[in-house]
Amino acid sequence: MYLYGLIGKSLKHSFSGDYFAQKFEEKHIDAEYRLWEMDELPDLHDFARRYPNLKGLNITIPFKRSVIPYLDGMGSAAQLTGSVNVVKILQNRGDVLLKGYNTDVVGFEKSINPLIKGRKLLRALILGSGGAAHSVACVLRKKGIYFYFVTRQPRKLEMMGYSWITPAVMKEFKLIVNTTPLGMFPNTTGFPELPYELMTPEHILFDLIYNPEETLFLKKGREQGATVKNGLEMLKIQAEESWKIWKKH
Repeated sequence: MYLYGLIGKSLKHSFSGDYFAQKFEEKHIDAEYRLWEMDELPDLHDFARRYPNLKGLNITIPFKRSVIPYLDGMGSAAQLTGSVNVVKILQNRGDVLLKGYNTDVVGFEKSINPLIKGRKLLRALILGSGGAAHSVACVLRKKGIYFYFVTRQPRKLEMMGYSWITPAVMKEFKLIVNTTPLGMFPNTTGFPELPYELMTPEHILFDLIYNPEETLFLKKGREQGATVKNGLEMLKIQAEESWKIWKKH
């Protein structure tokens, strides 16, 4: 039986285990998917040697960038974003080869496309500056959408603080993407500090969180008439892309 799994700091929100368990059962695949919750990322070569049948890993918050030093190679999207959420593992008599990939990019692009189709001169705010934020940024650059990262401690030219989001900014930036864990299960009372009262039906709110189905970020936007979408479709797309990578020889 082959082994796959997810590594992250907090996995109480994750649907990945159930998703792959159902997939393996329906497709009659002799495999298991485990969740490894840990505070610090281990040496992945040593970790893989403990599980000789381990073929692939998904990587989530907060390890999408810190995993890179352990890798022996990376796919183009992972190199471009500096973010890895999929690791393909090749093992042969104690020798371990790890290659990192990014499927968040294709997942976000396919999921956001229907919301922005036909929208011209769209500008965006990306909430957060971690690995997932850079995957979102990669897609927006490809589409020619100007954006800022919004962080608590802006340190670069392309960043702004939450307190800088004025009525003029809200009028100009109509796409807002949350890549932070604010509002994610089990801490569902959290939400990004934004002037929600300034949102309009012209605004689009996309939350990478999928548990709960509607975060307070999305709820507050929806109540102002904004178009909203959670990250469930993105999760499913990137999970299927992960499986293609793991199964490709």
